[in-house]
Amino acid sequence: MLKCLNVKMAKGFTLIEVLTVVGILVVLTAMAVPAYHYFQAESELSNTTEEIITILRLAQNKTLASEGASQWGVFFDNSASPHQFVLFKGASYPSLDPAFDEVHSLPTSVEIYGINLGGGGGDEIIFNRLTGGTDQTGNIVLRLKTDSKTKTVYVEQSGMVGLVSPIIPSDAARIKDSRHVHFNYNQNTQDAVTLHLVFPDYSSDNYDISFQDYLNADKTEFSWEGIVSVGPDGSKTEQRLKIHTHGLTFMATQFSIHRPLSSDQSYNDKALSIYLDDQELIKYAADAKGTTTKGLSTWIEEPELQ
Repeated sequence: MLKCLNVKMAKGFTLIEVLTVVGILVVLTAMAVPAYHYFQAESELSNTTEEIITILRLAQNKTLASEGASQWGVFFDNSASPHQFVLFKGASYPSLDPAFDEVHSLPTSVEIYGINLGGGGGDEIIFNRLTGGTDQTGNIVLRLKTDSKTKTVYVEQSGMVGLVSPIIPSDAARIKDSRHVHFNYNQNTQDAVTLHLVFPDYSSDNYDISFQDYLNADKTEFSWEGIVSVGPDGSKTEQRLKIHTHGLTFMATQFSIHRPLSSDQSYNDKALSIYLDDQELIKYAADAKGTTTKGLSTWIEEPELQ
């Protein structure tokens, strides 16, 4: 009896048992392969999205660092096969320095489904040298070709890049006037000597500010605030000013000027021109609004009312 049992055990699995196991393995494989491909495609979509965010931030950092004395941007190409995006040096694409182009191709499972950029950007995002912001706000939509799943990269005016749609507060009701003005001066100011407050109608009241005295230690910020009495003897009025910077590099500076107006025009009622050394930056008219115009310097951009 024991010998018979040993013989049966030695025979191993029957054909039916083997076929059953093989069938189960085939079914499990058939179920696992699509799941694996789906997981792989999802991973490629996520990785591509993160890579685009990383390259956009790299372009912003290169711009803020004035690497190569240039702006940097990212160009999105949905006509190439496969689709691609390019980190480039310059104020537009195609760049003047193609040797610096860094091309990133998308996986074949992922496509650039939508390029929705404002500010005349078309299909490129370029960052500003002083603030790291961009005029090309909007979004880039990526899509899986297999099941149309999408991910969206959002770009804000401040230069912030991420996966969450920004909530943009409306400032339509906010009054914008000469009390707060920004403008860019595209020259090195780190070695500037004197900021001149020139009152054309009362030249004896002109006021000079030592620029170097109000720079921080590494010469990346300037800040001065003061009051200057201007006008005919016996009836001078206070001219109140705060002049500081939002960005200062060896290539350019963004100035911010606060010049509050009082309801009765008891101060800041005089015409004013502001010079940095021999370069005229901005002019204020002697009117109720303190109307501003850009100075005569060729490196000055139009002032923006805040």
